[in-house]
Amino acid sequence: MTLQTVPVPLGEKSYHIEIGSDNLEHIGEVLETFAPVSSAVILTDRNVQQLGYAQRVAENVSLRGIDTNILSIEAGEQSKTVETANALWNALLEDGTDRRSVLLAVGGGVVGDIGGFVAATFARGIRFFQVPTTLLAQVDSSVGGKVGLDLPNAKNMVGAFHQPLGVLVDTQTLATLPDEQFLSGLGEVAKYAVSLDADLFQFLEQNTESVNKREPETLQKIVVACCKLKAGIVAEDEFDTKGHRVLLNYGHTFGHVFEIMSKFTLLHGLAVAAGSIHAAKLALKLGLIDETLLNRHLALFKALRLPTVLDTEIDWEQAAEIMQYDKKTEFGKLCLVLPTGPGQCQLIDDIGTKLVAES
Repeated sequence: MTLQTVPVPLGEKSYHIEIGSDNLEHIGEVLETFAPVSSAVILTDRNVQQLGYAQRVAENVSLRGIDTNILSIEAGEQSKTVETANALWNALLEDGTDRRSVLLAVGGGVVGDIGGFVAATFARGIRFFQVPTTLLAQVDSSVGGKVGLDLPNAKNMVGAFHQPLGVLVDTQTLATLPDEQFLSGLGEVAKYAVSLDADLFQFLEQNTESVNKREPETLQKIVVACCKLKAGIVAEDEFDTKGHRVLLNYGHTFGHVFEIMSKFTLLHGLAVAAGSIHAAKLALKLGLIDETLLNRHLALFKALRLPTVLDTEIDWEQAAEIMQYDKKTEFGKLCLVLPTGPGQCQLIDDIGTKLVAES
């Protein structure tokens, strides 16, 4: 497969997403274009470190004469805390990291989120580069510059906008991804399709077997399609202020509630998948879509082995309280992104919590 490049046009902060297979060793070559680089700190998690991806990146960067150091955190959403950030800040200080250093986030969404946040805040901001190794990170969280931490009752509530120098996607890393993590990534892919891209929606419907088999060419098409969608929206609304970027949050208001109520044991993409179906059911109640489209959503998610309901019963009174912390809530009024057609959605204002609980 040939390498494909997706630009993220943001003026002086513009960068490229390189998407290919077995291209992890390109990282050193890419870093040389951002000279001078005094040192490289490679942040990963324990699971990814065992697979050797961080070491491959470190060895390739070292070949360019750049001092490298690998830092590793525990895998999982539980690491996105102030305590972890504090430990990393002190590790960077001890390592002599300076404003000419680069932090490379090698791993999934958690590594990219906390790595980007630490980079945004250490020494008032150092450069960082995303090397996502999970499907979820490759199609979504590594692009756009949103970085941050969780609070106990609010996901991603502490954070910043800090664009990376670039993103390098090696889809070959998906071959070692545990099934549950792969499905979590598919949750975000399906979100893009049903809410923003009718063509991707149809492609997934027609190619569920090759998706489930993780066929390389199919995966690259999916990653490229999602990155183009995300890059286009970020270019129009970098700081999430014009309303367009909020559409990327389809399924997330419900999904974040499900994550928090599970104490972050439920993977993000799986929560988003279930949240997307709840949003579609709510849209049906509001007359925004018909049953035919809801059934298409359900059929696609089931074919991709994504959850359409949760195994545990939801305490909707508690859920309503958590939703008040959602970043889309304004003046105490709940706002949700809901589908309006195949590959279409919009932000709907002032939705009653009683109606939400009935979805």
